Amino acid sequence: MLLKKVQFLRNYFTKGELLLWCISVVLIAASFFIFDRENYLALFASWIGVTSLIFNAKGNPFGQFLMVIFSILYGIISYTFFYYGEMITYLGMTAPMAVFALISWLRNPYNGNRTEVKVNRLKKKEINIMILLTTVITFIFYYILETFHTANLIPSTISVTTSFLAVYLTFRRSAFFAVAYAANDIVLIVLWVLATFSNITYLSVIICFVMFLVNDIYGFINWSKMRKRQESDCII
Repeated sequence: MLLKKVQFLRNYFTKGELLLWCISVVLIAASFFIFDRENYLALFASWIGVTSLIFNAKGNPFGQFLMVIFSILYGIISYTFFYYGEMITYLGMTAPMAVFALISWLRNPYNGNRTEVKVNRLKKKEINIMILLTTVITFIFYYILETFHTANLIPSTISVTTSFLAVYLTFRRSAFFAVAYAANDIVLIVLWVLATFSNITYLSVIICFVMFLVNDIYGFINWSKMRKRQESDCII
């Protein structure tokens, strides 16, 4: 049974995707054993996160299931460094929205293929509503985070903004969800760079989000190809 699953995954992913995943896992592990060697929860969460991204890049709902687990673990990790913004964002928004996205992806398979979601294009009206919601969420969370004396308030608030855009676009099955996540990765890299000034072990978390950034860029490229292929099939 295990051999069949391994064979399926080898055929399911391209050599490039497998290489990207392997490099991500190895670099995350290497940075952990060089700079940390204590917070195994962060290592485990990073591995789950990068694995979820490679499945998300394929439009596979299993990626959203893994994202729920990663969000919970990352929320716990953020709490240990008093990044209450990250904790609240991931536990109160990203994790629940990942559940809704999982349901949405499962309900919208492409041509009955449960391993590939049907890519959606947002209309102008919905984009305007999304921008309005993002603005409101940003202002609300700014004052919430300020109340909790969140470390690095401005970057943490921007992280909320990019996170909301990412989870909304993921729920709506838009290829641009990967762009929003890439923007969020950049913000998180900045946040954890600031964290390393007081604790060098957090450098392993930076490496994690650098690999997330690379995977999210690939995710957008692959979803763009999926969208073109699906739309071409509809025309035919």
